Amino acid sequence: MTRRKKTRSLADKVSLRTGKRKDYRKWRRDNPDEVAPSRRYVEKKRQQRKAQAARKLERERSAPTLELHPTGLAEKPCQKDDTSKES
Repeated sequence: MTRRKKTRSLADKVSLRTGKRKDYRKWRRDNPDEVAPSRRYVEKKRQQRKAQAARKLERERSAPTLELHPTGLAEKPCQKDDTSKES
């Protein structure tokens, strides 16, 4: 007599489905046109995006402006005298 392989998952052993995740995922895959986010979720995300844009705009306005080509750096700091290395 052979032994049955032990398994940790009970999902394959259950014969009675209770309408949980696996069934819902299958239904969503089969009916993509019936799946839509709720109005409450859409409104919440819209408000979050609006608040995020306002925070970003405020950050941009309060940031100091930097000069693209600052004056006073006429000398290039990366150039060195080659005369000191002659030995």
